[in-house]
This record gives sequence, C-alpha cells and structure tokens, in this order.
Amino acid sequence: MSEVKAGFGYSKEHEWAEVVGKRIKVGITDFAQAQLGDIVFVEFPEIGAELEADQMMGSIESVKTVSDLFSPITGKVTSVNERLLDSPELVNADPYGDGWIIEVEVTGDAAAVVAELLSAEEYKAYTS
Repeated sequence: MSEVKAGFGYSKEHEWAEVVGKRIKVGITDFAQAQLGDIVFVEFPEIGAELEADQMMGSIESVKTVSDLFSPITGKVTSVNERLLDSPELVNADPYGDGWIIEVEVTGDAAAVVAELLSAEEYKAYTS
C-alpha cells in the first residue's frame, strides 16, 4: 500500500500540497510515483509562472510513459526543485520530501487553500 501523509492536501490527479510557512510545496504522491515506475525526467513551470488549479503545470517522464502534471492550487511559482534536473529519481525515493517539485505562493491563507483539497483519508479511499 502506498504512503499517504496526514496534514497534506491531495488532488484526484495524484499531486500533493503541503503548507510551508506562507507558501505551498507541491509534488506527486507515492501512489503516482509507484504507478509511473522509474522517473527519468521532470519538466516543471518557470519561476514566476501563474498557475491555475487543475491546469497543466509540466510533465513527468518515466521508463514507461510521459504524464502531465496538474497544479492542485492556483498561485505563483516561487521555486522549483532543481535537484530533479540531475536526480529525477528523487521523486521515486522520497516523493513527499526530497522529491518535491515546486513551491507556490497563493493569495490568502495557504492552510485554507490546502484544506479545500482531498484529505489524507479521502485520498486513501480514492486510490483504494
């Protein structure tokens, strides 16, 4: 069974969102990385890009397939995980830690934005 972290928000497209200060860190779930297999490339949006919730923000390539990445939230990209350029396998090894993809600044309360996503329990039910 794949790991689902409590306190994170989840999308039906298998991205997670975690409040980090006034920003939100985003990545793909353990379930998603397991389905994809060995990750070989991650394409993320540029810093400063304006994202809309549920819209494409990049892609992720594995040895099996290429999948689109969708932003679980609306906001402005403030940083990207450049470590993934040289080590995309971090997404497989640590999807909720070193394998994060982007950080986003949102308008309003970051915790309220994440609270609108699926909870850990709801995401577990969705993927089972």
